[in-house]
Amino acid sequence: MSRIVVSGYYGSKNAGDEAMLAAMLEVLGDLDPKLHITVISADPEDTRRRHGVDAISWLGLPAIFRELRRADLLISGGGSLLQNVTSRRSLYYYMGIIAMARLAGTKVMLYAQGIGPILGGVAEHAMRWLGNRVDLITVRDQGSLAELERLGIRRPPIECTADPVLAIHPVGRETGRAIFRAYHADGAKPVVGISVREWQGWTHYKKVLAEVSDRIVRELGARVVFVPMQFPDDVRAAQKIAAQTKEPCTILKDEYTTSEFLSLVGNMDLMLGIRLHALIFAGVMGVSMIGISYDPKIDRFLSSIGEQPVGNLRDVTADELMAEIRRKWNDKQTFRRNNADLLVRLRDLAARNAELALNLAHR
Repeated sequence: MSRIVVSGYYGSKNAGDEAMLAAMLEVLGDLDPKLHITVISADPEDTRRRHGVDAISWLGLPAIFRELRRADLLISGGGSLLQNVTSRRSLYYYMGIIAMARLAGTKVMLYAQGIGPILGGVAEHAMRWLGNRVDLITVRDQGSLAELERLGIRRPPIECTADPVLAIHPVGRETGRAIFRAYHADGAKPVVGISVREWQGWTHYKKVLAEVSDRIVRELGARVVFVPMQFPDDVRAAQKIAAQTKEPCTILKDEYTTSEFLSLVGNMDLMLGIRLHALIFAGVMGVSMIGISYDPKIDRFLSSIGEQPVGNLRDVTADELMAEIRRKWNDKQTFRRNNADLLVRLRDLAARNAELALNLAHR
């Protein structure tokens, strides 16, 4: 039985990261049902309950080192772990776990990582030194490949694959419909989902999204539903936007599992997202999407399916967003077909991450 330790931003009530873990476990389990996986988590009990795997605390460094000594492989990823824009300290933490694995003599794979931006001479030097000493790197987009090249990380085998969530199986829509009924948001009206987040205390984009929400209701006769990907932070962000609206909208105020989120998104006619994995969920469930950029990972994902973000959080306008919403609303089937063709290829690439990980673990 091979043993794998997984390091990432798990147990922190972020739907995107929990979906990445669920997708990784799903594909790895399909390929090797006897695999033993231990996840380093901010909330080990939640991770055990949610995913059915062993978990240890991210603060328990002695326990982590003991587990790494027993393991055949450390998977670092997926997600944007190796960057220092949203947090300077987290970069050094995740690099520290990688360094512990090397010290324990355990193989290391950077798994479908979104690399960078990594800024500052010390951080760049540390990442260059460590990145050239892992065993295998897969990245989820071409922008991450470019960041590795800029940093001078060339020694391990490197492949561009895709975000792990793209390999997850689509789910039925019944659970999502039941959640909508509980919020009195069901019925014959079409649904536009909006995924929001706080960002650096900015207020401009919240006013824009409040106006867009009203215009969607008036012009399209649709229902607007705000979906919280990071609980409860995104609920509070949605409430700030809803307080500025004049037309009715619905805020989902509960925490959901990956399958519940997928089912919710599957019941939508369009997803307008700031959160990356809200857009990826839309791709998995065959729903047209519009992204607003705040981080290179949004631009990189949209580029991979032939799309571009509509502005960014600093300067996006309601008119820009409504123009793109109308364009996709009037020809939803065409955009769904185009995205579906590209996502078939990305799904295969996402599954390849697990194949490469098991090949490395079994060596």
